[in-house]
Amino acid sequence: MNRMVVVVFNNGSDAYKGREALQELDGEGSITAYAYAVITKKTDGKITLDDGDDGGPLGSLLGTSLGSLIGLLGGPAGLAIGAATGLIAGMATDLQNARIDGDFVDDVSKQLTPGRVALVSEIEEEWTTPVDTRMEALGGVVFRRALSDVQNTVDSEDVAAMKADLAQLKAEHAQAKADHKAKLVTKINQLDTKIQQHLQKAKENREASERKIRAKADLLAKKARTAFAGTSLP
Repeated sequence: MNRMVVVVFNNGSDAYKGREALQELDGEGSITAYAYAVITKKTDGKITLDDGDDGGPLGSLLGTSLGSLIGLLGGPAGLAIGAATGLIAGMATDLQNARIDGDFVDDVSKQLTPGRVALVSEIEEEWTTPVDTRMEALGGVVFRRALSDVQNTVDSEDVAAMKADLAQLKAEHAQAKADHKAKLVTKINQLDTKIQQHLQKAKENREASERKIRAKADLLAKKARTAFAGTSLP
């Protein structure tokens, strides 16, 4: 199952050990690590990203649900990383699209107090024991949430409902008296603009999802090639 996992540690040393453990679990095939990073919450509430961290196998975290989570964990005053990915509202929408709700962010935020360090990651895991065992041995507190793309269905239903309303308004406009037509035209234009905005956003989400799927497929193919190259023929 594809999951977002956050492990909160008391210090950076343990967090970096946690990152190494995550990489080891990926190397041995217990999990597949798609993206990961070590972040620190400063005394002023800002979130900083480890300078030596490129976001794991998928590279930059910016523009991803993981990047949005990092930004939200810093809060309004802590957008040291998140400011590069857009406003807080946009970050919240990104996480909602992935079915990560505010409760998850709140739970992590309560644990990630100033001075503490966290390992944030997106992984594929069949069961939770490998990650939990390694992280808890290092003193880490583990939070996880399954990721989903079902928001695309919800968006389609919203657009369909708005198109039905638009058709109704146009039908009313055709039969309305002159003094009421102008008001209906304004409503029609406003609703049409909203539909176009939803369609554009859905297109952007779909393209982002497709890029992510391709990147994951490329990563898995690379691992398979590496494993095959290291296999000795009898």
